[in-house]
Amino acid sequence: MKEPLKGVNTQMADPNEAPTIPQPAATVLLVRDTQDDGIEVFLIERAAKTNFGGAYVFPGGKVDLEDSSSEISEICQGVSDEDASSALGIEKGGLAYWAAVIRECFEEVGILLAYRKDGSNFDPKDESENDRFINYRKRLNDGEKVLAEMCESEDLFLASDRLAYLAHWITPKIEKRRYDTRFFIAQAPEGQEGIHDGSESVNSIWIKPEEALKQFEEGKLLMIMPTIKNLESICGFTNTKELLENKNAINPYDIATIEPKFFMENGKMVGLMPGDEGYEDH
Repeated sequence: MKEPLKGVNTQMADPNEAPTIPQPAATVLLVRDTQDDGIEVFLIERAAKTNFGGAYVFPGGKVDLEDSSSEISEICQGVSDEDASSALGIEKGGLAYWAAVIRECFEEVGILLAYRKDGSNFDPKDESENDRFINYRKRLNDGEKVLAEMCESEDLFLASDRLAYLAHWITPKIEKRRYDTRFFIAQAPEGQEGIHDGSESVNSIWIKPEEALKQFEEGKLLMIMPTIKNLESICGFTNTKELLENKNAINPYDIATIEPKFFMENGKMVGLMPGDEGYEDH
C-alpha cells in the first residue's frame, strides 16, 4: 500500500514538547446505493491550507461546546445522552458526537440528516425552502450557533437514530493537531445532493469504496489511514440495507480505540497499528 500522509498537509509536533491533548471530533461515512450492485460513499477533498490539506476524507470536524447543550439534546431523535455515552464508553456528553456529526455534515456538504414534525425525512420541498437552508448553512459556516434555532423555526428534529457508530481513532502523538474521533455511518437522504463548501473543502465525489482504494494505490487520491481503514470496512456490500444492518449489529463495546504510532528507525519513518509487533514498545 502507498504511504498514507505522503503529500498531505500535516503539522508535526515538536519532539521536545509533551504531546498535545486530542480534541473530540466526529465524522460520518455517507453512503448510498448505486444503479447496479454496490454502494457509493461521499468523500471531500480538504483545501490545501487546512489540516490534512489535499487529502480526501469524510465530512466531519470538532465537537463544539454547543453540541452538548440542552437545546441540542432536546432536538436529537431516538438517542439519549445516556445511551450515546454508554456506547462510546464515556460518563456523559456522548450525544454531542451525534449532534456534531449532523451539524458538520450540513455545514461541510449541505446534507441535513433530519426529520420533519410528521416523522418524514427532511428534503427541501421547493426552491424557497432550499434557499432558506442555504442561508442557514452559510450562517453556520460563518460561525453563528443557529442549529437549534433552525430546527425550532422549521419544525425539525436531528436524525440521530440514523447514525450507526462505526470506529474510534486517535491521532498519533507525532502530529501537532490531534483528534479523538468517533466515526459514524449513515444512508444519505434521497433528494439531497452533497456539495463541498468551497472553503475548507474544494472538491467532492461519490465513489465506490473499492474504487477509492484503487485510486489511492494508483496515486490518484490522497488519503489518510483512518479513511483508508474505514473504506476497507465497507467494501463488498451489495446495497446500503445490507451494509447498515451489518454495522448496526456491531456491539459498540467491541469497537476498539485505534491510535497509530509513528517513529524514526534507521533513518526511516515507521508506522505501527495496535496489535503490530513492537507497538507496545513505543
